[in-house]
Amino acid sequence: MTKLIVICGATATGKSGLALGLAMRLGSVILSADSRQVYREFDIGTAKPTVAEQKLVPHYLIDICDPTDTMTVADYQQKAQALINSPLTSPASLLFMVGGTGLYIRSIIQGMKIPRVAPQNELRSQLESLGQNQLYAMLQQVDPVAAQKIHAHDSVRTLRALEVYYVTGYPISEQQGENPPNYPILQIGLDCDVEKLGSRIQQRTEQMIANGLVVEVEYLCQKYGVDLPLLNTLGYQEIKQYLAGDISLDEAKELTILHTRQFAKRQRTWFRAYSQIEWFNADDFDLLEKVWQRVNEFINCTNS
Repeated sequence: MTKLIVICGATATGKSGLALGLAMRLGSVILSADSRQVYREFDIGTAKPTVAEQKLVPHYLIDICDPTDTMTVADYQQKAQALINSPLTSPASLLFMVGGTGLYIRSIIQGMKIPRVAPQNELRSQLESLGQNQLYAMLQQVDPVAAQKIHAHDSVRTLRALEVYYVTGYPISEQQGENPPNYPILQIGLDCDVEKLGSRIQQRTEQMIANGLVVEVEYLCQKYGVDLPLLNTLGYQEIKQYLAGDISLDEAKELTILHTRQFAKRQRTWFRAYSQIEWFNADDFDLLEKVWQRVNEFINCTNS
């Protein structure tokens, strides 16, 4: 029987290192659940596992699309489910899903039903020109069920609901829902004191810069242009500002640390909302052994 172990939590809590240690002991594989590691060439700024680490344990759902492409949650779900259901990914049928992109993880463990409608730029542009008030009123007409769940000022979800309706002809509320998988899942969460997490984020940011983040961003700007959407994400946007001469490298580093801490706070809030996650202190000196014990209990329980 397939078994899935999820290791989640905020950025810089050591998820990848823990998963690597556990997967090596079990001869298992790792499925990345990171919305930026799916893109090729975005390596240092996304804390992508190194080539050496990927040789130690097979990693999947990394480097699977070009930076100019768009990986939707539905795309990720389809690829992840195919791997989980494939006997090729793990002889023992035990897989680790590791990352901080909560929606990617939820799409798998809850079996979210996601309308497969790609972004329609022309349609979106036409709708956006109408303004949020009119868009929400339109949504109330065509999909009152969705409108009850979407705040009147939530322009992103309002636009998406209308987009799905006008492309498919059916309300998004009729196309959503859940179909949870029937295999056992263990969810492990890593967390630590806020100040310690801040120190971890600072150390990782400094390490990224030392590892060549500036050169990586400069190369990506030259190859894809400064307007590439991915270059406006965490870590890349700040270094891009430095390369443009708008701020100093020290300022770029401090901004990256600040923005990463803000991002980590949002991640913690997201994951804390799910009671199924079993939390461990990322700073415990014997973290690997504690989680190893819990993983073995999970495996033995599901085997019996």
